[in-house]
Amino acid sequence: MSCQPFNFKGTEGAVSLICWFERTESIFSCSNCIEDCKVKFANDTLTEEALSWWNSFAQLIGIYEAYKIPWSEFKKLLIKKYCPRTEVKKMEDEFYNLTVKGNDIKTYVRRFQELAVLCPTKVPNPEKLIEVFIGRLPRSIKGNVTASKPQTLEEAITIT
Repeated sequence: MSCQPFNFKGTEGAVSLICWFERTESIFSCSNCIEDCKVKFANDTLTEEALSWWNSFAQLIGIYEAYKIPWSEFKKLLIKKYCPRTEVKKMEDEFYNLTVKGNDIKTYVRRFQELAVLCPTKVPNPEKLIEVFIGRLPRSIKGNVTASKPQTLEEAITIT
């Protein structure tokens, strides 16, 4: 498996940011990256506008302090910067109204996962996230998934 990083420019949009998060976290996992090194590693994959933003941010608090930011906080900073409120509002509306179109479960699952990351305030906890995911499934599938009592979103997706 390749552990090559993927770059983020800051101009690709919200969904690309989420894809960058996922690819970066996959690299963290396969390389056993410790928490203290995650922001530093991720910073090395920023280019163009995103790198300029990071340099300005780090200059204000100092590079060593900037590298100490937990990965979860770093992600929140990037979402705040590269997901404008108007775009987030549209995504929240989409998330609120997201349902399976026809029998296209695969598209529903992918978009649900993207929007769950981009709209974390729409579901207050993992249990509610599972409930929302299952609640929007077609009736023919919903019963089987509910009866299986999934404990995680990934488990609910696998059952689906």
